[in-house]
Amino acid sequence: MNPLKSITGTIVSGIILALVIGWALSSGQGNPIEWTVWFHVIVGITWIGLLYYFNFVQVPAVGAALADKEPGPAAINKYVAPRALLWFRWAAVLTWLSGAAALFKMGILAQAFTFESFSFATNTSVIGMGAWLGTIMLFNVWVLIWPNQKKILGLDGKQHSPEAIASAKSVALMASRTNTLLSIPMLLGMTAFGHGLPF
Repeated sequence: MNPLKSITGTIVSGIILALVIGWALSSGQGNPIEWTVWFHVIVGITWIGLLYYFNFVQVPAVGAALADKEPGPAAINKYVAPRALLWFRWAAVLTWLSGAAALFKMGILAQAFTFESFSFATNTSVIGMGAWLGTIMLFNVWVLIWPNQKKILGLDGKQHSPEAIASAKSVALMASRTNTLLSIPMLLGMTAFGHGLPF
């Protein structure tokens, strides 16, 4: 059986391979912080990757599909968007939870979220900035993007007026674009914690 023939087989095989490599490189002396961070990176890439997919690929594609009679935007909105939104919103939750768990395991959760008691004195403040931006982004996903996408795609089981759908599109788009904007300094904060600021 070829595990690459299914997404589940591919993911499970990737996890097993990563665990084997991690164990071999650490000579059996694994660090639980590193595994938490590793998981955080995996789900974070999924979240931000889908965010970028929506903004760079799907929104322009739906716009182009609206001008085309065959197959029209239904191909994306009916089959692709609901599945992508499922992965998107749960990857956001897992990214935030695993990030908070990593900060807790490192013993800097409170310091990160309070910017070292508002002193901004250490690189813990840098990752704290990233954590706060990630928190805002998580809020946007669940409070602004997802409820409005349910209206747009008809996933809430209700009928909405064209005006309500237009309003939902505007809110979802602006929240998604805000998250795209925030993702750039958020990723700076995440990487600068361990590798330093670029200036």
